[in-house]
Amino acid sequence: MATFNIDPTHSEVQFKVKHLVITTVTGRFKKFEASMQSEKEDFSDAKISFSADVNSIDTNNEQRDGHLKSDDFFNAEKYPALTFTSKKFKKVTGNDYKLIGDLTIRNITKSVELNVEYSGTAVDPWGNTKVGFEISGAVNRFDYELKWNTITEAGGAMVGADIKLALNIQLVKAA
Repeated sequence: MATFNIDPTHSEVQFKVKHLVITTVTGRFKKFEASMQSEKEDFSDAKISFSADVNSIDTNNEQRDGHLKSDDFFNAEKYPALTFTSKKFKKVTGNDYKLIGDLTIRNITKSVELNVEYSGTAVDPWGNTKVGFEISGAVNRFDYELKWNTITEAGGAMVGADIKLALNIQLVKAA
């Protein structure tokens, strides 16, 4: 069984959400951990776990980040991490996979299905075997009680319901 751990300096965990229904705000988590165990070379039997430190949220706006950490959204004080545990990593075709698992935010767990593109395997100049994946999908923030919202003068929502996920992940094979 091979174990791979995330290389945080070559990975990013981003999300996007509509603001006022007309623009998109991008955010990221600066601190996260992940590991993958797999016996098969095509990773079709992979078991994946991931966690992000909610207090590391960064939307390039300190006031907004503080609001996201509050009880209106993530409640970072009570729920300092969000987690994902895979149930299934199935090859669809070529380098495309479906990743199905449990996402937990605010102690609420829901099953999610994410799209994964395997980017390849390479050995770095120091002899480390690395694998890359691009992961995308969406979740409805209301499913996790990230419920704050207000209605604009025109009657639209201030913050969209769907959160688009975009993860670029590089894993390094453990010695």
